[in-house]
Amino acid sequence: MPASWYQLSLKAPAAALDTISNFLIERGSPGVVLKRGEVRAFFARPVKSSALKRDIHRFLRGIKGIYPGIGEQPQRWTILQDRNWNNSWRRFFSPQKVGKAFWITPPWVDPPQSRRRQVITIEPGMAFGTGTHATTRCCLEFLEEATASVEQGSITALDVGTGSGILAIALAKLGASRVLALDSDPVALKAARDNVRINRVRRTVRLSRCGLGTVKGSFAVVVANLTAETIIDLAALLQESVSAGGYLILSGILKPKSVEVLRRFSPHPFKLARQTTQKEWVTLLLKRKG
Repeated sequence: MPASWYQLSLKAPAAALDTISNFLIERGSPGVVLKRGEVRAFFARPVKSSALKRDIHRFLRGIKGIYPGIGEQPQRWTILQDRNWNNSWRRFFSPQKVGKAFWITPPWVDPPQSRRRQVITIEPGMAFGTGTHATTRCCLEFLEEATASVEQGSITALDVGTGSGILAIALAKLGASRVLALDSDPVALKAARDNVRINRVRRTVRLSRCGLGTVKGSFAVVVANLTAETIIDLAALLQESVSAGGYLILSGILKPKSVEVLRRFSPHPFKLARQTTQKEWVTLLLKRKG
């Protein structure tokens, strides 16, 4: 573990604190502290602070319509010296049930024994996707549904913006014979590579920095947990990547943007199979017409 940490202090309306906390944890913070009208999050050094600040700014701007007053006060960053975080930060993570298929657990905790659930071990780090955020959980639940509807042994899958690799790992454990996981961030790919190794799915999951436009062929299941704006920009490429009768899972979509996203994919060539909303996040399960 590093010798020092960044502390982010961020003022926000009380109603938004939980949403912001979940995002910051998914973005790599091992834990947050909530004060009245304030979130304090901690990030291990070294960290790509410019990319992190940009992502946080973009996220706050995205939820401003839901929580007026967000972003009016600047983010405050402070460098903290080691305060025995090596052990204390781990208490923020514990095994979690997701859907009907999985336990999500950090590597230092033994997951509960279960015959029905598989274990996905995720090392909290500098990449999005530890299973606590609503978008990740909804994607995992829809992956269960989609893979159950595709003939086993013929499931090929694409994970666009893999982050920690959690969705690609889930696809491998749900029976996919081949999973291609894309991310342009080398930090995310390193985290994903470690998690793929820990979960023993290296034979199934291939990680790549290549862009979606360079991917050839189509897949039975495609998942993209991004942002509404990015999904809309990639709409044509995402459509082409799904095989006839296949499934497309889209998440990271704030409620006000969901109609616009859905309009880009449905009714042609997709139909809406299911939609779920958790807090301010919408996740779509779309089926491509045969």
